[in-house]
Amino acid sequence: MNWNSGFRQVHRWLSLAFTAAVIVNMIAMLQDKSSVWVGLLALLPLGLLMPTGLYLFLLPYAAMWRRR
Repeated sequence: MNWNSGFRQVHRWLSLAFTAAVIVNMIAMLQDKSSVWVGLLALLPLGLLMPTGLYLFLLPYAAMWRRR
């Protein structure tokens, strides 16, 4: 497995974790049992999604820069 496919796989799993955290947060808000840690639960995968997403976004541009 090369770096690019590894980053893609990590990004996919992080997006699943983020989606699950948002769903848990919505359920907790509907039940009025929400606490601060439930609200912050979605921020951890979101913070990790950003660098992996930026890396994947810049891959085509980096390939273009290397060809020059």
